[in-house]
Amino acid sequence: MELPRSGTRRAALLTAVVVGLMLLAGCTGGTTVTGPTSRADAPPRPAADAWSFEDATGTTIELDHRPERIVVVDDLAVSFLHYGLHPVGTFGTVPLSEDARFDGLDTTGITEVGTDDGDVDLNRLVDLEPDLVVTSVYPTDGSVDTDDLGTGFASRTRQDQIGKIAPVLRVEWGGKGLDAVRQVTRLAESLGAARSTVDRAERAFDTARSALSDAADGRDLRVVSMYADADGVYVMRPADEPTLQLYDSLGVDLVDPGPKGFYWGVYSWANAGKVNADVILLTPEGWQARELLAQPTFADDPALVAGQVHSWPVPGLDYASQASAMTELAGWLEDSRTVS
Repeated sequence: MELPRSGTRRAALLTAVVVGLMLLAGCTGGTTVTGPTSRADAPPRPAADAWSFEDATGTTIELDHRPERIVVVDDLAVSFLHYGLHPVGTFGTVPLSEDARFDGLDTTGITEVGTDDGDVDLNRLVDLEPDLVVTSVYPTDGSVDTDDLGTGFASRTRQDQIGKIAPVLRVEWGGKGLDAVRQVTRLAESLGAARSTVDRAERAFDTARSALSDAADGRDLRVVSMYADADGVYVMRPADEPTLQLYDSLGVDLVDPGPKGFYWGVYSWANAGKVNADVILLTPEGWQARELLAQPTFADDPALVAGQVHSWPVPGLDYASQASAMTELAGWLEDSRTVS
């Protein structure tokens, strides 16, 4: 049983590109990547032009100018766009046109260098001449280190190849929700996001956070976030998804799956009846209500029968995305009743 989004699928490497990548290794002038405990000596640079950022692995990336041509994993691309940043490329699991998180956002001019998890097209990436590649990393053992593989990279070899094209910056997708939002926001601001844009989004976030807390207060409603396919039901673990951790801190009663494992608790269809909630949030990549109703072991689920099922793309870790998602969830809770 292959877990969704908890790791990357191994893709075939483009061996024909390797020679070209080796030649490119010396073409990233003005770039310094240092480890978490040391900084490479570098000649003085004008402060107004130089840029540096320490990523989740403790690696400091230094450039002689602020990155302008950025390629970013889709989970973070949506946040960049909300903050007024326009990447030249993205990679992820599905085309942007099929990802509801990008509805209403201007994706004109963005080249998709990968739309299947782990399958980054190195030729397209080279053509974009990126200054920086940004991806996420999951703290599967509770921490992040320099060896962790970035989301969307099929293998260590692929990550190293991409690193020869442009420095790779990894953002932690884990921990407390509010901290995660703040770290993505800090990165966006360092890349040029306007303070006024961030402030406006933060005000909306604060309003939505209060609304969700009020909606959860006094309502005896259990909420489950899950993915389903032919193999079974995968229940998202609140402690491992920053957005759910944020909801939990606001008083939303979230189902914590019984089966052990990072990020997902996996139930076979024979045991799917053990998933008990009043409101179901379904990731759009998997089965939706129609398919669930066709499963004999889940068709009589109280929340499913009551129609308290909603398609829920995991929102970006930015103030705007979170504000929209919390406002929507608050409305769903207000319209729901206890059925479990």
